[in-house]
Amino acid sequence: MPPSQLKRLKASLREQGITGPQKSKKQKKSQNKNADARAQKHSALESIRESFNPFEFKHLARPKKFEYVSNNAADNNRVLGRPGVTKSQGEEARKKSLLPEMNRKNKVGGILDRRIGENDPTMSLDDRMMARFEREQQKKRGGNVFDLEDGDDEVQLTHGGQSLKFDHEIGEEDYDAASISGSSDGEDGFLKRKRRRDDGDGEDAEGDAAPEADQPERKKSKAEVMKEVVAKSKLHKYERQAQKEDDDDLREELDKDLNDVLAALRGHMNKKPAAEAPKDEPIKDFGMNADRAALLAGTSKIAKDKEYDTRVRQMLQDARAKPTERTKTEEEKAREEAKRLKQLEEKRMKRMRGEPTSDDEEPQKDVEDEDEYDSENDDAAEFGLKTAVQPSSRPEGVEDEDDFVMDNDLVATDSEADMSGAESDDVSEIDDTMAMDEDDEDFLKNVLPDKPKEQPKAVNGVLTIGTNAATSKLAFTYPCPRSHEELLKVFKDVSSDDVPTVVQRIRALYHAGLHSDNKNKLADFACALVDHVAYLSNQSPPAALAVIESIIRHIHSLSRSYSARIATQFREHLKELQESNDPTAGDLTLLTAIGSIYPTSDHFHQVVTPAITLMARWMGLTTPASTKDVATGAYVGALCLQYQRLAKRYVPELIRYTALCLKSAHPTPALLIAHTKNVLTAAELWSTSPSFIEIFTPLLSPLKATNQKASLQTLNARLTTARLRRRPQLLHFHRPLPIKFSIPKFEESFDPNKHYDPDKERSEAAKLQKEYKREKKGALRELRKDANFIARERLREKKEKDQAYETKYKRLVAEIQGEEGREKNVYEREKRKRQRG
Repeated sequence: MPPSQLKRLKASLREQGITGPQKSKKQKKSQNKNADARAQKHSALESIRESFNPFEFKHLARPKKFEYVSNNAADNNRVLGRPGVTKSQGEEARKKSLLPEMNRKNKVGGILDRRIGENDPTMSLDDRMMARFEREQQKKRGGNVFDLEDGDDEVQLTHGGQSLKFDHEIGEEDYDAASISGSSDGEDGFLKRKRRRDDGDGEDAEGDAAPEADQPERKKSKAEVMKEVVAKSKLHKYERQAQKEDDDDLREELDKDLNDVLAALRGHMNKKPAAEAPKDEPIKDFGMNADRAALLAGTSKIAKDKEYDTRVRQMLQDARAKPTERTKTEEEKAREEAKRLKQLEEKRMKRMRGEPTSDDEEPQKDVEDEDEYDSENDDAAEFGLKTAVQPSSRPEGVEDEDDFVMDNDLVATDSEADMSGAESDDVSEIDDTMAMDEDDEDFLKNVLPDKPKEQPKAVNGVLTIGTNAATSKLAFTYPCPRSHEELLKVFKDVSSDDVPTVVQRIRALYHAGLHSDNKNKLADFACALVDHVAYLSNQSPPAALAVIESIIRHIHSLSRSYSARIATQFREHLKELQESNDPTAGDLTLLTAIGSIYPTSDHFHQVVTPAITLMARWMGLTTPASTKDVATGAYVGALCLQYQRLAKRYVPELIRYTALCLKSAHPTPALLIAHTKNVLTAAELWSTSPSFIEIFTPLLSPLKATNQKASLQTLNARLTTARLRRRPQLLHFHRPLPIKFSIPKFEESFDPNKHYDPDKERSEAAKLQKEYKREKKGALRELRKDANFIARERLREKKEKDQAYETKYKRLVAEIQGEEGREKNVYEREKRKRQRG
């Protein structure tokens, strides 16, 4: 059992020599006189006092296990800090700094001591009292500090910090009656005397005056001071007048040479002298316009006035500037176009009924001649609709899928107009851009072009969109069909070649900017067009590819504004194809339209992905059993390759179905050529695939059986290149690395707490980071201590307030109870008294 604290204390005092055998008085006196002995005793007591409180010292949290780990064996017992002392010091510092700020928080007001010298430590008490006494006397004195009659010599009139006293400049004897009245006597008068004063001459004009220094000083009267002020003012006025006269003289000198300066600037300097100039030559006036001076030279005043009146009348008769025509918005252009089509439809109906019509009512446009183009832009291949015998369906000058050339029949032409003249032939075409919503700005962009273009002619028996013969009897206004049945009713009396023109006119009449309901109408109309494309392709004699391609372009244009509705309609047709798994001509046309309208390189698309999935499903689950299956497979394979032109994703069903078609007995030579082209296109598309050899090697034997030598040779060459490019996998060849031998670096004064990093920048960065962490931890620690201090002070204040409230409450309750007790006693005494009485 460890000894008690009292025994430990006695033993410590005995060891330090503080207690022991009792000393004599002589020894005690000698010990008290020795200062070193007293200091030693004081330090011994402090060490004993500290040793009895182990929480006052901070040691290592984990002492070193072995002594040789550190240089100093006493490190384990070394005191690292004094938490108690540090805490008390921090508490005192916070009471001095943080507590006053906390008490002043959210408090406004206070008394500010503004007494003289109160906050000035350099002023003594006597100085403060004297300064306050002087200030009080000044306030009691009152009066005007600028009073001229005041006898205080210290107060002077000033102007800009300069004194207005002229005793040292001007004397009373320097002014006479003439100078005061404003007269000037030249060099002998005021200026002469002033110059003499400036030169230091102290005598007056007569020379009998005594020097100023010898005269006694006297105070000037108010009249004398005012005379001096007036004289000073007159002096400045004279100087200003003299300066003004000098400026006028200089200005006159400059005005004399002004004409020469103007002539030099205009480049018409007259070098002849005035004496040598001919008499009949007019004098040049450089202040007048040169043309007017030449016009009026040698004329009389009457002629000049007449010429002036003529010029004024000409100016009055000048035509005033007219404002230019306001630029119309796209909605206004569309509204005017729809109105014009309705007027033309009314005129056409009148002509059908035999009623007379005037050509003046028709909208006429100025046209200009333009050279004919020998060839047309043909890009139908972009939609997969171009064949060897089909001409281009895109008219000349149309560069975008949203542009369509409208024919001359948009402007009414009849037999009467043709007989009357060639006016109907001069009607220009209308280039109508059919975009909706955000593309409304492009719609009807060039409705009224400056230069008309020649109508495209028939090529190989197929009419283009803008053919006068085909659209001569078309109506100009149509109802907007919202289903395929209504669309068939509209197209009932319209030839297939005129269908694109009718579609174009319906889009112009029901433009989205003309009415709020037109958006819904055009969305339904676009869905009906999708159905109509499949309908035209499924007819027994299918419609011309040019007409179908034109309708697909219209659908492409409308899909920018009504993408959701059109995509849903395409998906409905794809669902029907999924259920039947037997693609018709209409299904193939819609698959072609999907590839031209939507981006086929997307990883996932709501329309393209189902379409390519259905094509792959059909090729994977179908076996070619007839010539129709072989032909359909060739077309579907070409579509798959067209879809993967950019993405280059592998379609295994295509290779499988193509191999079956090549081995089948149903294909014709033309179909074999088509499948062979698909194989070569696929080989070019997937030439960079690492599995190229495995994909196309099975196709060699079917190609040999079809006697397609050229295609077989091309495929063999690509396979050879792929084999040469392929290399077997090998392990990495590494040279054996020798064991690294390095001589250890020995540090004589090695310190395990020190980092010996050879990289100086990294060492500095590590040191800075460590210092940053240390400072951050210290700041957080101080903030926590401040928060705890504030919480303790608030708790203390709350306890004091609660204690004061409780004390006051108890005092009030005691007072009330005391009063009630007294009153109760009085009441009882009175009651007993009455009972006795």
